[in-house]
Amino acid sequence: MADTRMSQAEREAFLADLHVGVLSIPRDGRAPLSAPVWYAYEPGGELWFLTGPNSLKGKLLKEGGSIAFVAQRETMPYAYVTVEGTISSITAADLESESRPMAHRYLGEEMGDAYTEQTAGDTSVRVNMRIDRWLTVDYGKSL
Repeated sequence: MADTRMSQAEREAFLADLHVGVLSIPRDGRAPLSAPVWYAYEPGGELWFLTGPNSLKGKLLKEGGSIAFVAQRETMPYAYVTVEGTISSITAADLESESRPMAHRYLGEEMGDAYTEQTAGDTSVRVNMRIDRWLTVDYGKSL
């Protein structure tokens, strides 16, 4: 069987590409909370995303600890990157340097600006994740 693992450069480029990620946060007495999120990552850096501080995600993230995150390609050939890591910081999100660029990344400039204006009154926090472990698969390597 072909080796479907990604190299370090491949996995970092894949994670830096545009995907909706799925964040998993542990919680006591229940299954982990898993939720889709917009995110940003630059190779060699930390992964980060925005969330409401009083949302269920935000409240669970304040407890700290390890979290998991997956980004996937949903078309053939399928591929995914799963990372496990630790929350390194939670800070107030800045509208112009973080919220608007994130909306542009996912919605384009025009729709991103409209989304940012609609949600400008919402409070958000930026959550940074230090990546400790990687699990990768690219089924295109087996074709």
